[in-house]
Amino acid sequence: MLSGMAHAQTAPQTPPAATPPASATPTATLLPVQQVRTVRSLRVEGSQRIEPETVLSYTRLRTGEPYTNETVDQAIKDLLASDLLADVAIEGVETGDLVIRIRENPVINRVVFEGNKRLKNDKILKEVKLAPRQIFTRTAVRADVARIVELYRRQGRFAATVAPKMVSLDQNRVDVIFEIQEGSKSKVRQINIIGNEVFPDGKLRGEMATKVSSLKTLLSSNTSYDQDRLAYDQQKLRQFYLTEGYADFRVISAVAELTPDKRDFIITYVVEEGPRYKFGPVTVDSAIRDFDDKRLAAALQIKEGEWYNAKAVEDTVEQLSETAGAFGYAFADVRPEFQRDKDALTMTMNFHIGEANRTYIERIEITGNRQTQDKVIRREMRVAEGDAFNTFLVKRSQDRINSLGYFQDKFEIERKEGSTPDRIVLAANVEERANGELTLSAGFSSLERFILQASIRQRNFRGMGQTVSASVDYSSYNKSVELGFTEPYLFDTNVALGGTIFRQDYNAFNYIGSDRSTTYSQVSTGFQLVAGVPLTEYWTLSARYQLKQDDVTLDKSSFYTDGVCDPLKAGRYYCEAVGNRITSLLGFSLIYDSLNSRLRPTRGQRFSVSTDFAGLGGDVRYARAKLDGSKYWSVGGGFIFSLAGEGGYIKSLEGSGAAGVDPIRITDRFYLGEPQFRGFDIRGVGPRVQRIYYTGDAASGTQLLNTDRDQIIDDALGGTAYYLTKAELEIPLGAGAAELGLRPSVFVQLGGLFGIKDPGKTIAFDQARNADGSLAYNKDGSPTLLPAQQYTSVNGVQTPLYTTSGSLATTCAVGYATTYGGACTGTNINTPYTTAAFYERFVGDTARPRLSVGFGVNWNSPFGPLRIDIAKALLSAEGDDTKLITFNVGTQF
Repeated sequence: MLSGMAHAQTAPQTPPAATPPASATPTATLLPVQQVRTVRSLRVEGSQRIEPETVLSYTRLRTGEPYTNETVDQAIKDLLASDLLADVAIEGVETGDLVIRIRENPVINRVVFEGNKRLKNDKILKEVKLAPRQIFTRTAVRADVARIVELYRRQGRFAATVAPKMVSLDQNRVDVIFEIQEGSKSKVRQINIIGNEVFPDGKLRGEMATKVSSLKTLLSSNTSYDQDRLAYDQQKLRQFYLTEGYADFRVISAVAELTPDKRDFIITYVVEEGPRYKFGPVTVDSAIRDFDDKRLAAALQIKEGEWYNAKAVEDTVEQLSETAGAFGYAFADVRPEFQRDKDALTMTMNFHIGEANRTYIERIEITGNRQTQDKVIRREMRVAEGDAFNTFLVKRSQDRINSLGYFQDKFEIERKEGSTPDRIVLAANVEERANGELTLSAGFSSLERFILQASIRQRNFRGMGQTVSASVDYSSYNKSVELGFTEPYLFDTNVALGGTIFRQDYNAFNYIGSDRSTTYSQVSTGFQLVAGVPLTEYWTLSARYQLKQDDVTLDKSSFYTDGVCDPLKAGRYYCEAVGNRITSLLGFSLIYDSLNSRLRPTRGQRFSVSTDFAGLGGDVRYARAKLDGSKYWSVGGGFIFSLAGEGGYIKSLEGSGAAGVDPIRITDRFYLGEPQFRGFDIRGVGPRVQRIYYTGDAASGTQLLNTDRDQIIDDALGGTAYYLTKAELEIPLGAGAAELGLRPSVFVQLGGLFGIKDPGKTIAFDQARNADGSLAYNKDGSPTLLPAQQYTSVNGVQTPLYTTSGSLATTCAVGYATTYGGACTGTNINTPYTTAAFYERFVGDTARPRLSVGFGVNWNSPFGPLRIDIAKALLSAEGDDTKLITFNVGTQF
């Protein structure tokens, strides 16, 4: 092609070839020879930002150099391929005075996203390449459109579309606008399985991570289509069949089809199950001379004749590796060797343990700890540099470091080869988490109503593992302030020392109807020192000393008469508790702890026995013993089963006490109920006094006990002995529920509280008599009781009280005296000041077990941690207060 101008937008035109006559003899066609010219001059026009030299650098055109039509066409293609120019034309091709006319690509002024709600701008901007002040190209726009669409596909939105638009501005600038139609999330509408005969579709779907969208999976995030999850589900199916003995199982195909409306997916698996195998002979072949092959084989969990299970094979490999590691062979190579008999349908297993050298720890590397000192981590290690390697001790070290709570979850100690084959390096690569806690919280509890809490705690103070804390709690019935400090390794020795200073104001209460009434108030002020010394790896002995002052008071306006505690109003047991006492207590605890985590254990056990002796000075003397223990099992599939039990007994060292007076004060006794015993109200289990008032007219014989539960005054007295056991199963949920922080569990609890003296009757009421002088009885057969005369003490003498017409209390039967026992003036006849008759009964003092069953849910809600329990008391004793639902919720701000 020869022309005066070559243009990027013009295609070469080829003249039509002449058609020879049909009868003509074919002859060779001579092609024209390309005309070669020389570039006489070369310049660039239209450049604004781009230097002419830069434009020329993309071509092979040079002044004085020959060129052809192909050379010019290639120069245009090279310039357009540079992505710098929107249009290119070359003039003067025939004369050799070449002029390259260009139109530069515009500069991007800004990049705008419209219609995106599910993906915020910052997430999209991380993926796209276009940005302000960059050169606009259509190639880059198309690439960014593909990236945005892929982002939405990763979220399961396969119907998402992206339409790019360009808005031209002055100075050759443009705004790039991506108009996004997100569409709905593509769900899995159906999962089809073809070829399965042994297991039903529902069973196999349950093994998959992907779930079909339905009301039952509303909270799950696995109902959207994910290509990676499709491959994972194929592996899950294979794992399931291999654990059931189907060693030849395979997934022939897995196809995901998008429905025509692009809203949902239909997934179809084609599988081949194959026959089911059993284990044949199981042997161990060890190249390590320390091991007895037959003894190792006999100790294996898998046995000949059992159904083949690939998971059991993996566990056996791990078991043998740990056994070798316990003897110092860190890099023992355990390989399972399979021999399949397709006729007998058996799988012969031989576990070969390769030859290995006994391994020693060359060094322990600790990295990642910016604040925590190395010694805090190293002192939790159960192995040291130079020791023989031991998998058991390394795992124990890992558990102890995890229990500190200073580092990331699921911390693991890595093993690396040392400088020689018999050396190993242990690498503790930690990732520190925030250990300082400043909490201001408000919440509502079924136990204490509204709660306000403020606390500050540093669990790794100065990076030395020390704990410093301060807290303030305030609620309707409990107010406390506490300061504490703990040094886990005193002077770098294996001795822990801690102490707290506290003050607590506690209000005991009972119910009259739905009204909650305060009975006695207890103010405790004091301090406690605790020291602990480990005896072995799992056993610890601790000692504590506590000195506190308890001031127990009653509301004088409600429970006092003439400045003296009135048993008719408060009950004799509360009047006996009033006073100020000092307790000086020395205690000891022996603790066994093999839990894998103190924060949220999944395996291991903890047991402790504690004794306290009060009486090293002070006003209170007793001995108290307490036992408690718990054990956890990971039972597979994410289920965690636990058993826990506790019990205690307290005995006075002050003698037996007077009749009706228990020597153990009401403030020192055990109590049982919410929250530790679910299914029962706070202090809802055990001995109590119930005061039931009479209603009606004694004179007419209509006096009856008001047995309405809401009208009975119920005072919990506590006990000197108790026991409580619990079995609980924590149930795992799907990924969606786990993301919400839901942890449900079912439980059974059994317990009892007992062992105090019957406090006896507060008062003996006189029985009414009929007109003929015979004793009067109510319709229910109970005695008809007369109101009781109230008395007060005047100079140590019990003196009857009277009420004036103006409702004033006086000791004058006639007239009035300004002081009790003073001279009476006046002639008005007063009426006796009496107390309405009531029936008082002592109930609940029995060791008979109480039983409750229920389920509960822990939820890390947006409002804070929430615990809801629904428990039904199946066994209870007379007087126990049951409760179906309990909850506790708080929030941080």
